Amino acid sequence: MTKRDVWQAIYAPSTFPVGSPYRESFPASFDDGRQVLLPIRELPGGGRAVASLIINQASFAVLAAIAEDLAAKLLAFAPDVVVGLPTLGLTLAAAVAERLGHSRYIPLGTSKKFWYREDLAVPLTSITSPDSQKRLYIDPRMTPLLPGARIALVDDVVSTGASLEAGTALLGLCGVRPVCIGTAMIQSDRWQTRPSGLPAAPILTVLKTPLLVKSDGGWTPERKI
Repeated sequence: MTKRDVWQAIYAPSTFPVGSPYRESFPASFDDGRQVLLPIRELPGGGRAVASLIINQASFAVLAAIAEDLAAKLLAFAPDVVVGLPTLGLTLAAAVAERLGHSRYIPLGTSKKFWYREDLAVPLTSITSPDSQKRLYIDPRMTPLLPGARIALVDDVVSTGASLEAGTALLGLCGVRPVCIGTAMIQSDRWQTRPSGLPAAPILTVLKTPLLVKSDGGWTPERKI
């Protein structure tokens, strides 16, 4: 396998051995055992790493498989509206909304248009850009779709929980809250230690990957999730 192979195919169960140490890649598994190969990225500071999923660089086949799996899980909550978190969550949210039979979805964004309002914005950070001073916005023209709707909030990866916290806060400014959260991958269990602000809604995921720690010969899961 080369670095170009990651995110590009869905493999049969047990194609890749599940057992550490891992070196350059991590095989993440669907519920039915199918696997997708993810690159391992060392976190700033060294000594720890995560399996990475950049969904807009994945093949269409991988995106479709993830979106179909997640849509099937969200269907039990009968969402009327899918709200997507930027940036990569938008790719997934659009695909999930389409598979749920919706004609549209609501994309949140970090680029302020001149008609956006600061009273409909919250601060936003993420694991991939922890030092940025972004703000999360919703287009005011989208807010009439929210009252009374059953909302599924969708992001690509849940890691520290910061993006979910921001998305929930922004929906709160609109007077609503999600009935469920959907994500392609839960990346470690660090989000569970976030002090406040996370939604009470259940979080549904396609893949789960652990935080990895450096060991002899590669990377070892810090603990199972």
